[in-house]
Amino acid sequence: MISRALAYGFTHAGALDAATLNPRAEVRAMCAADRCGAYGKNWVCPPHCGDLEENRRILKAYKRGLLVQTTAVLKDAFDYKTMEQAGKTHKALFHGFMRELRRDLPALLALGSGGCDLCPQCTCPDAPCRRPGEAVPSMEAFGLMVSDACAANGLPYYYGKDTLTYTACFLY
Repeated sequence: MISRALAYGFTHAGALDAATLNPRAEVRAMCAADRCGAYGKNWVCPPHCGDLEENRRILKAYKRGLLVQTTAVLKDAFDYKTMEQAGKTHKALFHGFMRELRRDLPALLALGSGGCDLCPQCTCPDAPCRRPGEAVPSMEAFGLMVSDACAANGLPYYYGKDTLTYTACFLY
């Protein structure tokens, strides 16, 4: 799976032991601070993406997985153009790879990076999600500390000064 992810275009990939994933209240508290403006306004963001106990039960159904990363090298700490492009690249890779994996693994659980932006405006909370098979919660929305998940599975989270890394995972 790692070589498959790297061949698909991710910068880094590593095996994931699902038992290392533990949804945490402090991660959800960061979401509740609503710095991104999506809390309660997106179907795959808290509180709509399941409570922590529900997410723990979901995670326990999986044994293994794959962490995938897209790392960009920035000109400097204010290189927002590269940051934005890396985020778009990562999401495109993530969604394409998710579609590919689901052909062989229909029970795949995909947890992305950042909020869902598949639609220009989310229907939440007034109408059902327009793209329920494609919209996925982020690792953080699920209550996971991404840096801890990387550390517990031997994959770096930080690749040095003037780099930015987006991380997501697939459980199967």
